[in-house]
Amino acid sequence: MGAEVRGVDTSQPLGESVLNALQQAMLDFHILVFREQSLKTDEQIRFSEYFGPLESHVIRLANGKPPPPVHVISNLDVAGKPTSKPFSHGNYFWHTDKSYHAAPSLATLLHAVELPPEGGDTEFANMHAAYAALDPTLKNEIAELKLVHSWEASRINTGNRPATEEEKRDRPPVTHPLVRTHPDTARKSLYLGTHVSHVVGMEPEASRTLLEKLQGFATSSRFLYRHRWQPGDLVIWDNRSLLHRAISNFDMDRYRRILHRTVVKGSVPF
Repeated sequence: MGAEVRGVDTSQPLGESVLNALQQAMLDFHILVFREQSLKTDEQIRFSEYFGPLESHVIRLANGKPPPPVHVISNLDVAGKPTSKPFSHGNYFWHTDKSYHAAPSLATLLHAVELPPEGGDTEFANMHAAYAALDPTLKNEIAELKLVHSWEASRINTGNRPATEEEKRDRPPVTHPLVRTHPDTARKSLYLGTHVSHVVGMEPEASRTLLEKLQGFATSSRFLYRHRWQPGDLVIWDNRSLLHRAISNFDMDRYRRILHRTVVKGSVPF
């Protein structure tokens, strides 16, 4: 998984042939990396919308407002200083974006604006490859299982502040298949992560054991790609195929890590 795209300026409008090639490359490689990009807010929105409509967010910022379409992912506190304890740190746990939505994210885009001298990487785990490598008996056992995903569970699992009553109403629990079929390629994958509460119809302890087993296997080194960011990188990935997490492998209290994020709305998993 993963491919570097050369010769494309993402700040400019794209022709149909280039767009078709990028969309196919997304299906083939799941992650596309564009080096040395410089994007204004409206340009990142335009490029993101080539892949679908942008979606809204349930989280509220420190000012109580939802994030704008292009929002900041950083390790800064409310005073703008780097910290090892940012306002929200859920991105440092394995997840697929917005799986607590009825129609979860199709793609996420991150544009590197400011980086530490080294570190601050992002890891990706290939859920198609992980599913394909499962023992056939285990595949049969999990084939029809459903998982409950929720914003509330995500906050609990990551040790963030509890979900508010408003957030619980905005994003009530949803149920998705553990084994998901990609709508464009028909490839099967594992669909789990830190937004998951439990396996439907399974005792809590058995549910935790199974989910830990599957996620531990699916995020082992054989299925991983670690992206080492460079200034100006624009990375887009397919949430239907991957888990991802940020890595705190830098002095978070000293160096700033700032990326601009957009998220493309997806479809109901099946």
